[in-house]
Amino acid sequence: MNINENTKGDTLILALSGRLDSSSSKTLDDLLTDRVQKSDSVIVDFKEVQYVSSAGLRILLKAAKIAKGTGHKLALARLAPQIREVFDISGFTSIFTILDELPE
Repeated sequence: MNINENTKGDTLILALSGRLDSSSSKTLDDLLTDRVQKSDSVIVDFKEVQYVSSAGLRILLKAAKIAKGTGHKLALARLAPQIREVFDISGFTSIFTILDELPE
């Protein structure tokens, strides 16, 4: 998995590419935990993500709890249909703000 960081205004965007699974989740866990604590607004861009495992879902849930605890915002963007289905089935669509596109 590759992770690119950009800033648009006051929002940090983490653009992921590849697979979010047990072998890549540690890298995202460390980075996302840090960024959610330090940034008021974080968007995780899933445009280039082909697969999310339960390990990946666990990392995102942890980040959502941290964001809520710190009063920061965490959103997910541009989920492919197969990724969106995983989020729907797991109930994660009710936990996260999910954007169809990145904000301008």
